[in-house]
Amino acid sequence: MNEALPEWPAFGLADDVRPALRAAAATGKPLVLATLTALGGGGPRPVGTQMVFGHGVVSGYFSGGCVESDVAAHAQACLADGAPRTLVYGEGSPWPDIQLLCGARIEIFLETVAADDPALAELLAAQNGRRPCAWLSDGRVRRCVAPEAAQPWAGAIRRDYEPTPRLAVVGSDPAALAIAGLGAQSGFETTLIRPKGPETPPPLAGVAYRREEAGQALADLGLDPWTAVAVASHDLVTDQSALLTALPSRAAYVGLLGARSRLPERLAKLRALGVSEAAIGRLHAPIGLDIGGKAPWEVAVSVIGEIMALRHARLSGSTSTSPPAGTAAAPGGRRSSASAPAKTLTSEES
Repeated sequence: MNEALPEWPAFGLADDVRPALRAAAATGKPLVLATLTALGGGGPRPVGTQMVFGHGVVSGYFSGGCVESDVAAHAQACLADGAPRTLVYGEGSPWPDIQLLCGARIEIFLETVAADDPALAELLAAQNGRRPCAWLSDGRVRRCVAPEAAQPWAGAIRRDYEPTPRLAVVGSDPAALAIAGLGAQSGFETTLIRPKGPETPPPLAGVAYRREEAGQALADLGLDPWTAVAVASHDLVTDQSALLTALPSRAAYVGLLGARSRLPERLAKLRALGVSEAAIGRLHAPIGLDIGGKAPWEVAVSVIGEIMALRHARLSGSTSTSPPAGTAAAPGGRRSSASAPAKTLTSEES
């Protein structure tokens, strides 16, 4: 692993380094896992951000180009001697010539991990099984355990992992294709559901495809707390089937594309079929942040943006479902659940 970093930092587009860990381990050679452990003065990446350096594998970024090449050089040294190390950039750094343009101070912990390390195997197994886990390491001893069992020891870092976010999109029109495509590009494990659709899968990279009845497909997929469901079929029967499965489930997000004028009627049918008020109150309808656009990619941006905003609000402990501070919602911003029709129905269509 002595190659220079690529001129175009596409290696930084993926936020989750577990696929890179898997690829690096598959080579049978040791790799270096770098973790941002401390941040002062603000910065482009939060504590817990990681990079992976392996044989022919690089993934992640810390600073947008300020330190990555230097971290890569230290990773090479880490591989050579096997010793863990902590790098400091910014105030107090032994390398004053390397500065972050944002003025931040960051600390990055580097450790060499063998391809057959049991903790790494457990981390990847937890990802496969969609189980949360915690990585504990002092650079020489490491463990991967359930979060509730994590007990860091002196000198050890802790980095928690959730299952990979997942997105199920029900529909087949250009808006549904755009939502699925953008979801896959944004790091979601994405499945497009088109009941009785063609056998040929959609021409979307990284998107799985199912042709069963919508409710059955969602049930088979398994809707856990890290799954979002976007219902966008423009077919009342298909939408209803999907909602009957999604709303009572543990899915983190359920959104419905459609005209505001039809929403009371659709909610009434769900109530008549026994869906509880609590479940209906989880519905985001009309779907997405109100960004004022209705073209397919605009709808996709609004939907993925809403899902991400809610996910980050949950991770930060916030109960807000408003657009993040500094974003421009349209007048009368459409931002509440379907249990509050007076606040929700502010747009003719999503």
